[in-house]
Amino acid sequence: MIICPSMLSADPTKLGQELLALESAGADRVHWDVMDGNYVENITFGSYVVAAHKKLTPLPFDVHLMVDNPDRHIENFASAGADLLIVHPEMCTHLHRTLCKIKNFGKKTGVALNPATPIEIISYCIEMLDVVLIMTVNPGSSGQKFIDSQLKKIYVLREILPSHIKIYVDGGINPSTLKQCLENGANGCVTGAFLFGSGNYADAINALKNI
Repeated sequence: MIICPSMLSADPTKLGQELLALESAGADRVHWDVMDGNYVENITFGSYVVAAHKKLTPLPFDVHLMVDNPDRHIENFASAGADLLIVHPEMCTHLHRTLCKIKNFGKKTGVALNPATPIEIISYCIEMLDVVLIMTVNPGSSGQKFIDSQLKKIYVLREILPSHIKIYVDGGINPSTLKQCLENGANGCVTGAFLFGSGNYADAINALKNI
């Protein structure tokens, strides 16, 4: 199980310290939720923030673009040090072209599927994907309750996706919900409120990895 802490839930007054603490605690990757106040209500991290923190750790960076017209931001975040760029298909005029653009910058590609987004939307882009991110809450804020209906989506996806494509889950993740996701075929998770509210990052990460 790949553990990707979400910096959205980190202490915003000490992101650098938080990042180093996550590295020491055994995190596998770091997840940056980029929001522009349009696709979702919140506004979060820009490419300059990602670039500044990339210098502090060797951990891979996943950049989750919850923005209007993600094509406008791909080059900036690729240059900032993103290793994986995740887009929402609803916001891509031409999803296949967007994924090609990410690949052209030498980055891994991901597509995020909201709770109401059907699997079929990626049917003709599967060969372009490295990760499918199942949103187990609606995008935009941390601390939401896990949506159980998404377990079936994980199961169906695992049946149809090639084994090299990872399935991540994002939202309401704790040892109980992650166990269900794992049983249905998930490979990785984005964790926010559970990890950062735990009081001990290493113990929380170990609890998720030991599912």
